[in-house]
Amino acid sequence: MYTHSKEISIGGVPAADAKAALIMLHGRGGSATDIMRIARELNVAEFALYAPQATNNSWYPYSFLAPVQENEPALSSAIALIDEVVAKVIADGFSEDKIYFMGFSQGACLTLEYITRNAKRYSGAIAFTGGLIGETLNLNNYQGDFAGTPVLITTGDPDPHVPVSRVEESVEILKNKHADVAVKIYKGRPHTITLDEISLANNQIFHKN
Repeated sequence: MYTHSKEISIGGVPAADAKAALIMLHGRGGSATDIMRIARELNVAEFALYAPQATNNSWYPYSFLAPVQENEPALSSAIALIDEVVAKVIADGFSEDKIYFMGFSQGACLTLEYITRNAKRYSGAIAFTGGLIGETLNLNNYQGDFAGTPVLITTGDPDPHVPVSRVEESVEILKNKHADVAVKIYKGRPHTITLDEISLANNQIFHKN
């Protein structure tokens, strides 16, 4: 088991000149540098970018469907690191309704877990192949109200890591907390981010900018 370093990559435009902030969470085996490259394809040219780096390139050791205790203390450490990133973003001058979140795979699961534990009116969130974390979902973990925050969740059917059933279960929980959730399920899509998903993100989440 491990805890996460406080390493955060920062890119995009300087916070003082940015319209919004985007927090980007990489997948298992990926890196902050990897996930930041995706920003080149997104309508975020006027955003400040923040990408924390997981220790050993993994946010937690086992499947997101494993009992939560098996992924501790790494999972709690990851949640705490995102909280620190959010605090930095706010200190840099962004209100919560100017903060976007985006993650892929393990980072998508962590994105959904963090925002649902801390539901507020954010600018938007994108989970490229992810769902809420745990063998079973403890609704007591999820606090707050999204107040219409737009959320895009995409996945493949079947996906080797993320079952559609968990995506659907997660969507219902987010909707119950008043998120405006859009879902796209791709038949037979490999475990990756496709150009169509990038287009969806630009059209449904980043269109305001």
